[in-house]
Amino acid sequence: MRRFGLIGKNISYSFSRNYFKNKFESELIKEATYDNFDIDEIEAFNSQLKQLPNIAGFNVTIPYKETIIPYLTKLHRTAKAIGAVNTIKINKKGQWIGYNTDYYGFKKALKPQLQPHHKTALILGTGGASKAIAYALKSLDIRFEFVSRSAAKGLHFTYDTLSVEDIRAHSIIINCTPLGTFPEIERCPSIPYEGISSKHLLFDLIYNPRANQVPQIWTRQRRYNNKWL
Repeated sequence: MRRFGLIGKNISYSFSRNYFKNKFESELIKEATYDNFDIDEIEAFNSQLKQLPNIAGFNVTIPYKETIIPYLTKLHRTAKAIGAVNTIKINKKGQWIGYNTDYYGFKKALKPQLQPHHKTALILGTGGASKAIAYALKSLDIRFEFVSRSAAKGLHFTYDTLSVEDIRAHSIIINCTPLGTFPEIERCPSIPYEGISSKHLLFDLIYNPRANQVPQIWTRQRRYNNKWL
């Protein structure tokens, strides 16, 4: 029985287990299981998860997309360039290889929505997911800035300094923070929403809950007539 699973912390919200269970059934993939592996510290990956029998691969989510890298045998060139991993495959040689498919999914979803005026972006958050988003934006020749809670080298904006004019000057906004994830669906990034217009393209990496179930940030979205993906 091949075992797959999701590595993360506080991941009871994740759809992954049911998604892959249904996927295995619909694709007639037998002798395979998928579980959530909720660990408090990344060290447990080495001491516990690597020791499990019949492990064939993992997905990786918050907060371990970067810290898991030292525990892998090697990285695919894209994951190495991004500096974050969301998928681990164990090959026939027993090597633990890290990949990043976040950037591919984001790019494929964003590209058809782009209009000529979508030339600048704000990335909310600076974790592993944000690195994949930055890589994708760079490949699309879209200029971007990160927004963080505190000032750091290479960061132009913090939530305290972000202005309405800054929002207006960046026609793409991507939420890479965990704010709004179930069950704390009332939480949202602290940005000046009044700067958002109908020309903005907004993308939220959170998938639980769905956009039409969120009472706050998407209510603001409808007020300003913009588009969340």
